[in-house]
Amino acid sequence: MAEMRYNVPNDQWPVHPEKATLEGRNKFVGFWTFLAGETVLFASLFATYLALKDQVPSQDHLVAAELYHLELAFVMTMFLLTSSLTSVFAVYHMRNNNFGKMQLWLGITVLLGAGFLALEIYEFVEYVSIGHTFRSSAFGSAFYFLIGTHGFHVIVGLIWITLLIIRNANRGLSVYTAAKVNTASLYWHFIDVVWVFIFTIVYLLGVL
Repeated sequence: MAEMRYNVPNDQWPVHPEKATLEGRNKFVGFWTFLAGETVLFASLFATYLALKDQVPSQDHLVAAELYHLELAFVMTMFLLTSSLTSVFAVYHMRNNNFGKMQLWLGITVLLGAGFLALEIYEFVEYVSIGHTFRSSAFGSAFYFLIGTHGFHVIVGLIWITLLIIRNANRGLSVYTAAKVNTASLYWHFIDVVWVFIFTIVYLLGVL
């Protein structure tokens, strides 16, 4: 089990520890394949939303321009983009064999992601209270399916990173754990990129 050494001295720490083992390299390639499939999924959801965003039952029904709070969506975007930056800091310190700072920035990433999720739940509750629900119209179904699928991915990412923090606290930093941290960071960046498209296509174009 030479590949699973813990607390490796700095002079023995590889430049890219996440790819220092065959397992790490396989995780990297396999995860990009997984993200390709996820990209197809979200592309389908975006296409469905664009096709149905104007499909409301009557003139009295609220449409996107009357629903969306661009200020709230912007704050949510800042939370998520900042969390992407903090995950970069975590990977940076992982590559520099700084276990404490890696754990710190992973924790901050989780807090920012949780803040984003709380605002999204608040947004959903407000929409439902004024009659914009999953079953109120084709527009509502497309909106909640797209945003909800992204929200589910955020929840998965938060659970994933939180479990990594807990496991790392017991295992320390090694090329074995480095590959896991890097993979989780890639997933989190993907979630952020999808949200940038959501903010642009759903919210910005929706209020125009």
